[in-house]
Amino acid sequence: MKENTKSKGMLTFTIVWIGQLISTLGSGLTSFALGIWIYQETGSATLFVINILVWTLPNILISPVVGVISDRWDRRIVMIMGDSGAGLSSLFVILVLFLGDLQVWHIYVATAVNSAFGAFQWPAFSAATSTLVPKKQLGRAAGMSQIGDAVSHFATPAIAGALYVSLGMKFILSVDMVTYLFALGTLLAVRFPRPKTSEEGQSQQGSFWTEALFGWKYIKARPGLLGLLSVFATLNFLWSLTFPLLIPMLLNMTTPDRVGLIESIGGLGMLISTLVMSAWGGPKRRILGIFIAESLSGVAAIFLGLRPSVVMIAAALFGMHLVFPTSNANSQAIWQSKVAQDVQGRVFAIRRMIAFSIEPIAVILAGPLAERIFEPLMMEGGGLAGIFGGLLGVGPGRGIGLMFVLVGMVYVLASSVIVIHPRIRRVEVELEDVVVS
Repeated sequence: MKENTKSKGMLTFTIVWIGQLISTLGSGLTSFALGIWIYQETGSATLFVINILVWTLPNILISPVVGVISDRWDRRIVMIMGDSGAGLSSLFVILVLFLGDLQVWHIYVATAVNSAFGAFQWPAFSAATSTLVPKKQLGRAAGMSQIGDAVSHFATPAIAGALYVSLGMKFILSVDMVTYLFALGTLLAVRFPRPKTSEEGQSQQGSFWTEALFGWKYIKARPGLLGLLSVFATLNFLWSLTFPLLIPMLLNMTTPDRVGLIESIGGLGMLISTLVMSAWGGPKRRILGIFIAESLSGVAAIFLGLRPSVVMIAAALFGMHLVFPTSNANSQAIWQSKVAQDVQGRVFAIRRMIAFSIEPIAVILAGPLAERIFEPLMMEGGGLAGIFGGLLGVGPGRGIGLMFVLVGMVYVLASSVIVIHPRIRRVEVELEDVVVS
């Protein structure tokens, strides 16, 4: 009976995962196309990056609320609500497009709504996974969960670039709507088990806001998890200082369809890595896997900006995406195995909020830093062109390239804290695993 329950749970996880995979593909098409539209219409890296900021803020601000809802409600219903709201945001852009009056602020509104409803997806699905999947399969499940992002990074930029040039934005958004409907269908076809109530979860039941604060108290009481989360918040900040500028940098070098192809090459690395993680499950010492992967990501960031070479950028992007899923999957498996199942919605929501809490600051800084400081300094005759120009080149996009190099160096140093800090390094042995049925 127990084996049948585990098999049924894995089947349910797989069905939902397929639905989310298809939906992620549609969202990736839309996200890429809207970003290209903003930059081509305005020529502004700042306005391009603001759309990323508009996506980030709602996700952070409503996370505590989402966490409580994910623990109080049926997590399947929470995911249905998230998919439905995100689908409506795409429908809004479609309607404006058909009326022939799409403006940048319309995209910002749709992005904010999509982000707010999308915030319900991650904590609900992550928490549900640990009730569906046996403990020894959590690493594989985490790898599978990232396949959607990997396939999206691999397939959607090239496809979106080609579709954007040939069939336009309306067709891309229509495809996105169909994928949302598919995801809803899979959620309607399954049921999620209720998690067993832990002693800690029982003791913290109370008002809505008391439960919302519980996630922070839970993490704060576990220095290893708090330290690991702080490192990820720092790395996310560094990432957000530069990565939103990748497409503007590439658009100074080549055309939208080729930009999509380059991003797809990076996505291929991510796809390969997630498939390996899904089959392998990750190393025995997951914390070391995180450290190695994040250090290599920093090295890849340096090569992203080192030369105005499409080939080098594509290779660096491939390498960076090759190691990212290893870090994320191992981190996810650690959290899922150390946090009680019935409080994972609250804890994971706060975890997500903290991990991305300072990212908006980086996103706000990224565009102005590029446009007003680094880009002018790396133009012919600029203040830094004589220092770095021989290595990085000069001209449009080279200031952003310098930003990638500098941030990549700091990224490697920040990653080293994972093994230098004893509580982070020993988090797997200092905290007991929760019981996973």
